[in-house]
Amino acid sequence: MRARMAIAASGVQCDLREVVLRDKPTEMLAASPKGTVPVIIEGSGNVIEESLDVIDWALSQNDPEQWLSPETGTLADIRALITECDGPFKSALDRYKYPNRYENEGIVRDDQRAKGLAFLETLNSKLTASDNLFGNRVSLADIAIFPFIRQFANTDRTWFDQLDLPQLQAWLERHLNSDLFQKIMPKYKQWKTGDEEPVFPPNT
Repeated sequence: MRARMAIAASGVQCDLREVVLRDKPTEMLAASPKGTVPVIIEGSGNVIEESLDVIDWALSQNDPEQWLSPETGTLADIRALITECDGPFKSALDRYKYPNRYENEGIVRDDQRAKGLAFLETLNSKLTASDNLFGNRVSLADIAIFPFIRQFANTDRTWFDQLDLPQLQAWLERHLNSDLFQKIMPKYKQWKTGDEEPVFPPNT
C-alpha cells in the first residue's frame, strides 16, 4: 500500500501484475524467491523487493510533494521513526492481529496491543504540534507509517475509536479519505501468465 502511494505520487507508471499470495505466479518467484510483495522489476532486470526501497526508487525519480524534505525535523529523523514503526511496532501489530501464528512464543495478545499502543501515543504526541508527523505537510513518515496504523486500528476498531488519541485518530481519517489513498485502492484482476498488464497508476 505504501509503495503504491509513493509510485502514484511520484508520477512514475508501471505495468502492474496483481498477485494473490496464496497463488504466486512462477514469474514472481523467479524474480523474487522470498515471495512477498511489492516487487519492482526494472527494465534493466534489476529487482527491488522491499516496500521502503520501492518508495525510495519512486521518489528518487520524482518527489513533487516534497516527501523527502519535511517542514520540521530531518530526513534522518523520519527514517528513525519509520524504523521504530517497521521494527518493534510491526512486531507487536503482527502478534496482536494474528496471535494464532505466534502460539509457540507464548505471547499474550493484550500485552502486544499495549506495546503497540505505546507507539500510537508517541505519534499522537507528535501530532499535537502539526497536522502531520513532520509538519503540516505530508512527508515520507506519514505515508510509510499510515498503512500500519490502519491495520492496527482495524484489528479492533471499537477499542481504537475509544482511545484518548484525538490527534492520531483525526490524522488517520484524513489519510483514509485522501485523494491519494482513494486512488490506489481500486481492485485489480489477478494476473495470470499471458494476461495484459494494466498501467499503474491508471491514466486519468
